Amino acid sequence: MITGDLVKCSLKGEIIEGVYITERDGMAVIKLGSGYNIGIPPSQVEYIEKSEQIPIAETTVIQNQALPELAIISTGGTIASSVDYRTGAVTSRSNADEIIRAIPRLATIGRFRTRQPFTILSENMKPSMWVDLARTIHDEIEEGAAGVIVTHGTDTMAYSASAVSFMLDTPVPVIFVGSQRSADRPSSDNAMNALCSAAVASADLGEVGVCMHGTVNDDYCAVHRATRVRKMHTSRRDAFQSIGASPIATISYPELEISTGADAIRRSSRELALFDRMEERCGLLSFYPGMDPAILEFYSSYRGLVIAGTGLGHISTMLMDGIRECISNGTTIIMTSQCLHGRVCDRVYDTGRDLLAAGVIEGEDMLPETALVKLMWVLGQTDDQEEISRMMKENLKGEIQRRSAYGL
Repeated sequence: MITGDLVKCSLKGEIIEGVYITERDGMAVIKLGSGYNIGIPPSQVEYIEKSEQIPIAETTVIQNQALPELAIISTGGTIASSVDYRTGAVTSRSNADEIIRAIPRLATIGRFRTRQPFTILSENMKPSMWVDLARTIHDEIEEGAAGVIVTHGTDTMAYSASAVSFMLDTPVPVIFVGSQRSADRPSSDNAMNALCSAAVASADLGEVGVCMHGTVNDDYCAVHRATRVRKMHTSRRDAFQSIGASPIATISYPELEISTGADAIRRSSRELALFDRMEERCGLLSFYPGMDPAILEFYSSYRGLVIAGTGLGHISTMLMDGIRECISNGTTIIMTSQCLHGRVCDRVYDTGRDLLAAGVIEGEDMLPETALVKLMWVLGQTDDQEEISRMMKENLKGEIQRRSAYGL
């Protein structure tokens, strides 16, 4: 059997038909008529016939020159894929014509150009790629893009968006978008997310955001500030949430009407600028009861370390000597909280006061992963410890709030 063959098999006493895709991990992968894939032992799969290979007519794509020009930068991920229903294969879309053919309504929103600096699974993203991505976005804006859409895998999209936010002052919207469910699934969110991201990329915004489903329904998308967003569910379509803040915009669907938040940064509020140095020798450590102090020895050669402590920003007293040793070796340590909501305050209990005395910097209400990305960026800008402390405590891109709202 080869990809695209029509097959049948028995499942719980019922004969079902589908399209053979491939064999993986000792199982035959079959695509059902519903669009879902199942795994069946190859011995239970029976060939029916070859599928009819109907050539796909490539319609001519005409872009309206009167619409704003938007740049699509593809890094990979589920949203950058489409399904060939003749074979069941999911393939990448890499140019504007392919994307518009897959989602024709995009042609009514803007005219598009595309770039693909790399195509990877998002868990393989690295800080050096964040730098390349920021430079690519900067170049697109410099060349006249009215807005930029970055397609990205959802697992590390918040890290990448936050990193770009620190590296780039942008006068136009830079919108990261992904999808939780691929194009071959009936519940796919890729088309709606893409349309909403295109609509907001030409809107009155001048900052980096993440555009994803606002609810499990197809009613609206929310745009989250890059430094306040977190993926909060493994598979729900509304997995991305603003933590301690409200979304900076919402886009109704299918109307694509945009409502912008009062604290959103507006278009042309900043001049285009790029600050593209990142220090990669930084780590993120989540404290847990009974943590071996020897763990800190590994980070003693790092330039920066973010600790996600308990509650107000606490760790075991057994770790204090290791903390002091790291700081004396030149490691900048930032304390955040695993609670996500609320603010670090190390002045309440003895352990916290000891941390401050040792030179640990409070991370205010920053999300741990945002604090990590910011620390990488700050250490890329300066070696002066007082300046590092000042910049980490300063709200640069909405990562620190004077008041943190719970339940938003």
